[in-house]
Amino acid sequence: MAEPIKSYQDLIAWQKAYALGKVVYAIAGTLPEAERFGLMSSLRRMSVSVASHIANGYGRGVTSDYVWFLKQARGEIYQLDTQLLFARDFKYLTEHAYAEVKAQLDESERVLAGLIRSLGG
Repeated sequence: MAEPIKSYQDLIAWQKAYALGKVVYAIAGTLPEAERFGLMSSLRRMSVSVASHIANGYGRGVTSDYVWFLKQARGEIYQLDTQLLFARDFKYLTEHAYAEVKAQLDESERVLAGLIRSLGG
């Protein structure tokens, strides 16, 4: 039997988003210095934002607010994918590295979508 949810950190959606965020943050650090205030900065902001939005929504205590923040997090996953596609196409990220992080993006989105559905969103 699964443990009860006592904190946002118990949410599988948050755990996957947090792990994804750490991976993307590290990838951003490998980009060229010329991207410091461009793609690198954007990727780093977005990498921490997905899990942060899930936590924020959980803490609201109102289902409609929670669902809104979860949908924001899902949108940020799509933004991250788009930014990573730019990094891949600019040859800052190999196809293999993109495929690995894309699998994490897809899994995070899948779990998040399930959570949204379970809340009636």
